[in-house]
Amino acid sequence: MLDNLPTLLDAGLILIGIFILGFIALKVKIPSVILYILFGISLIGLLDHNQLLHFSSEVAIVLLFFLLGLEFSTKRLGDIAKKIWPSGLLDVALSFGVTMLIAFAFGMDFMTAFLIGGIAYATSSSITAKLLDDKGRMANTETEFMLGLLIFEDLVAPIAVAIMIALNTGDAFSTLDLVVLLGKIAALALVAIVLGKTVFRHFEDFLDKLEEDDLKIALLVGIAISYGGLAVFLGLSEVLGAFLAGVMLAEIRKIELIEGVVSPVRDLLLPTFFVYFGTTINLGAGIPLPLLLVVVIIWSVIAKILVGTIGGRWYGLSPRVAFRAGLSLCARGEFSVVIASIATGAIKVFSGIYVVLAAFIGMILFNMAPAITTKLYGKPVQKKKRIKVPSAQDIDV
Repeated sequence: MLDNLPTLLDAGLILIGIFILGFIALKVKIPSVILYILFGISLIGLLDHNQLLHFSSEVAIVLLFFLLGLEFSTKRLGDIAKKIWPSGLLDVALSFGVTMLIAFAFGMDFMTAFLIGGIAYATSSSITAKLLDDKGRMANTETEFMLGLLIFEDLVAPIAVAIMIALNTGDAFSTLDLVVLLGKIAALALVAIVLGKTVFRHFEDFLDKLEEDDLKIALLVGIAISYGGLAVFLGLSEVLGAFLAGVMLAEIRKIELIEGVVSPVRDLLLPTFFVYFGTTINLGAGIPLPLLLVVVIIWSVIAKILVGTIGGRWYGLSPRVAFRAGLSLCARGEFSVVIASIATGAIKVFSGIYVVLAAFIGMILFNMAPAITTKLYGKPVQKKKRIKVPSAQDIDV
């Protein structure tokens, strides 16, 4: 039993397991994320209460979104926000609202329907960002739209979680509680923007003078974790706090100074998030409500494709690029796990099975998205470059 082994030995064996699975994934050309999650599922009962794995997974997800936030200065974030809100509301209506109606149709009460809608709502930001990076699609035309939609979901999901927790405990969730929650989000974002414009305005000059890499790691990782922890302290998501910490430092001119220091730490720890994610899914209790499960999975895929296809067009993408974005948004992950943890009994098992299946289906569709898009729309037409033939006047004699 791994629980009886020294913590240091546990950590070493997990890292070696991650290396082996990553090496296999590289050779057989499948996303390593899938194997990491399966690795976690295989360790259920052995690492359920491993605090080191839990902590490293939290740090990993914080660093992932911290580096993601670095790509968005306040100006760029504002430009995206102006364009993404119609697609974001469409996502809420289709992925959350219609799923609730499906649950009602199967006889679920309001709390259960609300919970199932929440689980089916948010695309996995971590899985999607990891796949975008692994597949070299960060520079694709649709990536900005996808990341903007993920950011919108990351703002909505904590509110949904807070409401679910309030409903589940029997406490009344008033309009005032909602206003307070939104106020916390706005305040956290405002503080990040102000600090970015003032305290961290010339941060790259300080980093240039700081020659010791260990001090840079301590400072930058400390900033990311602290702001993520502040968000948790305020009852929000560490993902949101970490992203805003990245936005806070995105105002500097040389973000590569930060990326070069933090990226290796993120790359080391990120697989542990997916391993831990797998350990939270208990598949040993059978499949409750199988028909509802199938219907919700099918609809959750259709909903994201519609959000990408329709919302992407609203965002200004071409039909083929918008469709490819929709196929790439189907994976569910960390927020669904958080929401699933609120459930009890058969609904908890239902939620866990849904998350696993939706994560796998989403990753498969992500990988197949370019091929499916080409099959449906044909190969993109390459624009011919017009070559200007120099005239006699252009030639020096």
